[in-house]
Amino acid sequence: MSLTEWDYSDITPEVNVLAKKMEKNSQIDVNLYSKYDVKRGLRDLDGKGVLTGLTDISTIKQNKLVDGKLVPCDGELYYRGYNVNDIVSGIHRDNRFGFEEIVYLLLFGELPDVAELQSFKELLVRYRTLPQNFVRDVILKAPSDDMMNSIARSVLTLFCYDKNANDTSINNVLRQCVQLISVFPLLSVYGYHAYNHYMRDKSLYIHYAEPTMSTAEVILSLLRPDRKYTDLEAKVLDMALILHMEHGGGNNSTFTTHVVTSSGTDTYAAISAALASLKGPKHGGANVKVFEMFEDLKKNVRDWTDDDAITSYLEKLLDREAFDHKGLIYGMGHAVYTISDPRQKILKGAVHTLAHVEGFSKDFDLYERVERLAPIVIGKKRKIYKGVASNVDFYSGLLYSMLDIPCELYTPLFATARIAGWSAHRLEELVNGGKIIRPAYMSISEEKPYTPLQKR
Repeated sequence: MSLTEWDYSDITPEVNVLAKKMEKNSQIDVNLYSKYDVKRGLRDLDGKGVLTGLTDISTIKQNKLVDGKLVPCDGELYYRGYNVNDIVSGIHRDNRFGFEEIVYLLLFGELPDVAELQSFKELLVRYRTLPQNFVRDVILKAPSDDMMNSIARSVLTLFCYDKNANDTSINNVLRQCVQLISVFPLLSVYGYHAYNHYMRDKSLYIHYAEPTMSTAEVILSLLRPDRKYTDLEAKVLDMALILHMEHGGGNNSTFTTHVVTSSGTDTYAAISAALASLKGPKHGGANVKVFEMFEDLKKNVRDWTDDDAITSYLEKLLDREAFDHKGLIYGMGHAVYTISDPRQKILKGAVHTLAHVEGFSKDFDLYERVERLAPIVIGKKRKIYKGVASNVDFYSGLLYSMLDIPCELYTPLFATARIAGWSAHRLEELVNGGKIIRPAYMSISEEKPYTPLQKR
């Protein structure tokens, strides 16, 4: 059989048998985690993360000290010491785009003045270009129905175009990071257009980014056939990008960046590893799940104002009887926040404004109704009384759908924002690191005598 005839998706009966054997011999008694005080997932029984490092890039606050005890409070998020709510409010008051300014803040640790910001924007524009024929030879040549894998492939291929790809000096890594931040909108949108054309038989559009545009404007202009967008649409997307840029060093993809960087590997490999992490439905892929869950809800609940019908659907979700049968209400709950996710609170206000302008008020009301009912249902079914709040993924899918952004690009847009945080953390690890990150795993295997093949 030739390689061209090989089906890489073919699961043979032999594979099924081996899979059962593997599963049987890989099971670990869950009681052993408590017996040996293993912090599974690097979290204790209360969900608190194990302290594995220090960072000066962002701060998450979810507790406050009351009478000597830590109690849950409304969540707060700080970028380099600045409250994200203040950052977004300041940018909104000035009626301007702010993504590029906050990239500067995350990378360099301070807010730029007018001249510094203009110079940095010009640097981003200069780097917002791909190697000659890269779109044709890499992105269009092998389209994928998974945009995250498409971006990761493009990032790894860019390694081949970099004469100093393995140089991990700070100035070179900074150059690489700024270049990747600049081209991520291109990799994301061009990857989608390749998929849409070659796999869905739609028209192919490859627009060029205008040098005067902000990152949010670039995304919308590259995506839409007529390149048109409203100022409100671009400003709301800009705000969403800011909210997704960074979230502490402990989230899965950022921690992955630290771990892979500590091995001494190159920037392209480190960012590809972070992309692989963000792709997962338990991380960045959650926004797609929220949107798909609501589409399923709309099909099964005729009256979107009927609390009883919606509650019944939510109960079916938790009972694994609806949607993907995973037992989850996507967009509800967070590994850190219990009272509220500060990003969600900011995003919700913007989504409400856009929904009113774009004619999606009924959709917004449905989301808001689920947001109110879900914590009650979860508390009742799961016996969770500490509080469950909606997270930043809850409204982001609705936002993107109102912007006519296809669901295939939801997580890539997350990555387009989060690469700023990954880059800042990669540089921080290189400046302050030195040791490879290597947590311990306790082996529970028993010693066994080796049996010769003929006697097994």
